[in-house]
Amino acid sequence: MTSAYERRVPLAHLPTPVLPLDRLGRELGLPEGTLLAKHDDLTGLAGGGNKVRKLEYLCADALEQGCDVLVTGGGRQSNHARLTAAAAARLGLDCHLVLASDRPDEPTGNVVLDEALAPAIEWVGRRDYYGTEAAIREVSDRLADEGRRPYRVPVGGASAVGALGYVRAARELLEQVPDVDVVVVADGSGGTQAGLVAGFGDHDRVLGIDVGTRPDLEETVPETATETALLAGLDRPTGEVRVDHTRYGEGYGVPTDTAREALDLAGRLEGMLVDPVYTAKALAGLIGAVREGSIRPGRRVVFLHTGGLPALLATRYAQWVRERP
Repeated sequence: MTSAYERRVPLAHLPTPVLPLDRLGRELGLPEGTLLAKHDDLTGLAGGGNKVRKLEYLCADALEQGCDVLVTGGGRQSNHARLTAAAAARLGLDCHLVLASDRPDEPTGNVVLDEALAPAIEWVGRRDYYGTEAAIREVSDRLADEGRRPYRVPVGGASAVGALGYVRAARELLEQVPDVDVVVVADGSGGTQAGLVAGFGDHDRVLGIDVGTRPDLEETVPETATETALLAGLDRPTGEVRVDHTRYGEGYGVPTDTAREALDLAGRLEGMLVDPVYTAKALAGLIGAVREGSIRPGRRVVFLHTGGLPALLATRYAQWVRERP
C-alpha cells in the first residue's frame, strides 16, 4: 500500500525556480545572495500559484474515494477557487465553487478566470472564514442528497492532506537552497505554512504573515503541521509557531500602505509582481522583519511567492496601484 505522501496526481510544473533578489536585498541592507524568491507563482496550472501543490494530494484523495465533484470556496478573488476549478477540469471532475461575496456586476481578476473554467458558482454573500466553511459543507451535503459523490475541499486546501504538497515543497527547496534559514510566506488559511513546517521539522524556519483570512492561525498551524508530519511519516515539528499579525491592516483583501511599498520595491527593483491580498502583504512582513531586526543580515531568507496575480487586475485595486508610495 502506498503512503499518503506518495499518493498524488501530477498537476504542477516542478521544481519551481529559486531566484536571487539581490537588488531588493541591497535596498534592505542585506548581503548579496542572502535574499531569494521561490516562485510557486510558476506552478503552471491555470495561472499558477501555491494551491496547485495542495490540489495534487487533495485530488488524488478525491479520486481514490470515487468522488465525482470537488466542492470548495473562498472570497471573490480566491486563487484557490480558480485552481480547484482548473484541477477538476484537468481530471474530468465537476466543480462547485462557493464564493463569499455578492455576485459582481462585472467580473474582474480571478472571477473572469473562474467563469472561463466553467465551474458551478454559488454566490453566498459576505461571510467570514468559518461562515464560508459552513456554506461549503451545506453545498456538499445538498449534492450528496442529490446522489452525487462530492469531495469537500476546505478553504485554501488547508487540510493535512493538502499540506502534504508543502512537505514536498520543503524538500524541494532544501535541494535548491540547503542552507536556508527562514522561509517567509503569506498566511491565509495556514496550510502552506503548516506543510513547510512539517517538511522542515521546525516551526522556527517558517515565518507566516497573516493576511487576515483566519482568526486562529496560532492554534491551527501547529495542529495541521503535526497531523501532516504524521501523514508523511515524519517526526512532530519542534519549535514555536511564528505568525506576524501586524501586516493585514483593516482586514482580508484591504490594501495597506506597507503592501503598496512592497509592491513598488518588488516591481521597480526585481521586475516581480505581487498582489494586494496575499504576496504584497507577505513581502511587507519580510521587509518589516528585516528593518526591525528580527531577520538579521547574513541569514539566508527565501520569500515564497505563492501567486495571486489575477487579483492585482481587479477593479477595486486599480487606483491603489496607480498611487505610487
